[in-house]
Amino acid sequence: MKNRCPWVSKNPLMIAYHDKEWGVPLHDDHNLFEFLILDAFQAGLSWEIIINKRENFRRAFDNFNAKKIAMYKQEKIESLLCDAGIIRNRLKISATISNAQAFLQVQKEFGSFDSYIWQFVNGKTIKNSWKTLKEIPVESKEALTMSKDLKKRGFRFVGPTICYAFMQAAGMVNDHLMNCFRY
Repeated sequence: MKNRCPWVSKNPLMIAYHDKEWGVPLHDDHNLFEFLILDAFQAGLSWEIIINKRENFRRAFDNFNAKKIAMYKQEKIESLLCDAGIIRNRLKISATISNAQAFLQVQKEFGSFDSYIWQFVNGKTIKNSWKTLKEIPVESKEALTMSKDLKKRGFRFVGPTICYAFMQAAGMVNDHLMNCFRY
């Protein structure tokens, strides 16, 4: 039996996410965009709710194709609001569209979202040494700086807590506990 971080439930999707994705340095723009959107939808909810609906989100949001999402019109928004497979929150859906537009602008300015987003950690993973979940912060100075810059560029639902969760997911910070096999 592998020793995992205690937030992982017995849900096979959570186990796979923890073991194969969470904390792994991510440099693919498409996947970075997906995590940014899913972390925004998580606001106020548990990650397990999001991971259980992840395939539905992929289907509903054109597999997180930022170019397609940036062009969504009212008809698509209404269909998303009727889709029981996702989180039907008008503000989060609207933010997804504006975030896709801002994402494309960042890609244009920096060449890739990857080169933009990793600058907040100087291009390398911050490796923490936590022994308990209570030690793990909900935000950091890097997440606060990232949040401010993203908001300045037109992103929404990117407060410092969401940015820190994104940093954990994208491997910009390693918050696996020291006794976890993934540490």
